[in-house]
Formats: sequence, C-alpha cells, structure tokens
Amino acid sequence: MAVKSNNFALYILMFNMFIAMAGIGLIIPIMPEYLATFGVAGQALGFMIAIFSLAQFIFSPFAGELSDKHGRKKIIVVGLIIFGLSQLAFGLSTELWMLYLARFFAGFGSAFIVPPMMAFVADITSLENRGRGMGLLGASMSLGFMIGPGIGGFLSKISLEFPFYFATGAALFAALLSIFILPNPKPVTAEKSADRKRENLFQQLKRSTKTPYFIVLIVMFVFSFGLANFQSTIALYVDHKYGYTPLQIAILITVGGFVGVIVQTFVINPLFRRYGEMRVILVNLVIAAFSIFGILFVNQFWSILLVATIFSTATSLLRPAVNTLISKLAGEEQGFAAGMMNAYMSLGNMIGPALAGIIFDINIIFPYILGMLILLICFAIAAMWAKRNQQLLAETRTK
Repeated sequence: MAVKSNNFALYILMFNMFIAMAGIGLIIPIMPEYLATFGVAGQALGFMIAIFSLAQFIFSPFAGELSDKHGRKKIIVVGLIIFGLSQLAFGLSTELWMLYLARFFAGFGSAFIVPPMMAFVADITSLENRGRGMGLLGASMSLGFMIGPGIGGFLSKISLEFPFYFATGAALFAALLSIFILPNPKPVTAEKSADRKRENLFQQLKRSTKTPYFIVLIVMFVFSFGLANFQSTIALYVDHKYGYTPLQIAILITVGGFVGVIVQTFVINPLFRRYGEMRVILVNLVIAAFSIFGILFVNQFWSILLVATIFSTATSLLRPAVNTLISKLAGEEQGFAAGMMNAYMSLGNMIGPALAGIIFDINIIFPYILGMLILLICFAIAAMWAKRNQQLLAETRTK
C-alpha cells in the first residue's frame, strides 16, 4: 500500500509541476505583443525574466527550509496560490510597474513550488529509486515548458489577457487538488529544523559551501547558466545569421524539449543504475560544452536542429542527475538542499541571459564560445572533486 500511495503522490506532484511550468511557458509567445500594449519591448522582457529569477533565488532556500519544518504540502499549496494570483495580477495590470511586481510574485510562488516538490520526491522514494522520481518530475517540468507556449498561442486568439486567466485557474485548481488529495508525510527533519535558528539567505549560501555537495551545486549553477545562455540567444543567432522564421525557431526549441521529456521519463533511471549520477553529470557536461560550440559550425536547418537537440538532451540529463545526487548526499536536510538547488539554478538563469545578451551584441559567436569554456572548466572541477570523493560517491550507489 505504501508503494501505491507514494506513486500516487508522485503523480500529483508531476501534475502540479506540469501546471506550474505550463503557466510560465504559455505567456512566452504573447509577451512581445502584450508588452507592446504598454509601449515597451525587449528590454522590459529581459528585466521581467531577471526579476522572476531574482525572486526564485531569494525565496527558494527559505521555502526549502520551511518545508523541512512544516511539511512539503503546505508550502506547495501556498506556492501554487501565490503563483496563480500573480498570473491574474499580470493579466489585470494597467501600468508597467504592476507587471514587474506581478512577475516578482510569480517567481516567489515558483520558489515555493519547486524545492518542496523535489524534497517531497526524496521523502517518498528510496535511494535506489530516487533517480526515477527526479527524472519523472523533471519530465513533467520539461513537458510543461514545451506545451505551455502552444497553449498560450491558442488561447491568445480569445484575448491577449485570457492566457493569464487560464494560468490562474489551472494553478488554483492544482492547489485545491493538492489540499484534498496530496498526502502530507512529516519530514524526518521537522523536529531538528524547529530547533535550528532561522538563517537569512546569505547565511544559507555560506552554509551550502560547507556541505558535501557544494561542488554539485556549482554544477547546477554552471549548466543553468549555459542553458539560459543558449536559450536566450539561439533565436537571435539563427535569425541574424540565417533569417529563420518563428516557426523554424519554435521547431528548434520544441524538438529538443520533446526528446528531453522522453529521456527523463524512460532513460535516466537505467543510466543512473548502471553508471551512477556523477558519471552521467561528467559525460553530459562535455557533450553540452561541445554541442553549444558546435552550433557555430553547422549551417543547414537539420544539422542545426540535430546539434541543438543534442545540447537539449545533455542538459535534460544533467538536471535530474544533479538533483538526484544532491538529494542522496543531503541526508535529512532535503528541503534545505532542494532550496539551494533552486537558488543556484536561479542565479544561473539570471546571469546567463544578461551576460549572453551583452556579449552577443559584441559578436554573435561569443556566447557559445563562453558557454563551452565555462562548461569545460566546470567539468574539470567536478572531475577533480569526484576523484577525491570516490568513497562518498560509492556510498550513494550502495546504500
């Protein structure tokens, strides 16, 4: 019965993650036209992406710690409600500052959704099955991002504001579903967390440097940086160099996302069982590095699609590999670890697009050269750490 209950809880978490990520993704195709009604364009969109990631960075560690103290379910429900209402506020905004404020609260809500869900998966899975759970949660995240823009484009035919109202309804429905159906297992750290003095963000970041998985958090930051670097510039790159249409750009992004969903659903757990998470991380850091650089050496649509899909597949394997390894090394501090994972990821999501945009304006090939170099440096650091911690990594596979 426990296994069936845990599987049911995992499916509810996957649904919630899909709803949240689809809600983020569905606004992508309508943002340029929607922002034009406020008399702003690309720069405002860049700031909104940064504000969303900033809120995630600030509140993810706090949310993870709260979920250790009070249980995952409460924090997830609060996050879904905040996220849903922020989408409503965005659709009802009449001034630009309201849009920025709404996106900040959307990032706030997202921070209260993702880390508790990852910690919840750790609570209900054994070490042996942790990779499968993280892979399925990652697949639902990727599927939401992939399907969301299509839903948003379709709903925008009703009105530009309607996708935001739809996202509100979906998030609030997921919150209600969680209230009445999602179980609420007590985290094993609840009593210990209650006794610990509350730490601010900087204290938590400092504490993260002393954890056994700090280098893996750095990997999370670096590959998030590389992924955000690629995603924020690839449309501009193929538009500037080859004059690609929006449909061709959408295919480049969607195919990679679709392959990522398949890999995370069916391939990730067998890879973890056979090779271990660290080896998967190291191999895919190299693949991601050379594929992001390889974009510069292909010029046909299908060859660009192939290289972009290889890069997307590598990053799709990296995320659950990092999540699973950190979860295994975190012991009883699952909420804290999940919060720090999301914080480091958000930091990469903030810095990646900003830096990529600056150097893209200097030369359109620079973001890809920088992305390759940073990923390879990260590989070298991670490989040295893995060599020094072979016994620790062996324990994560044999427990």
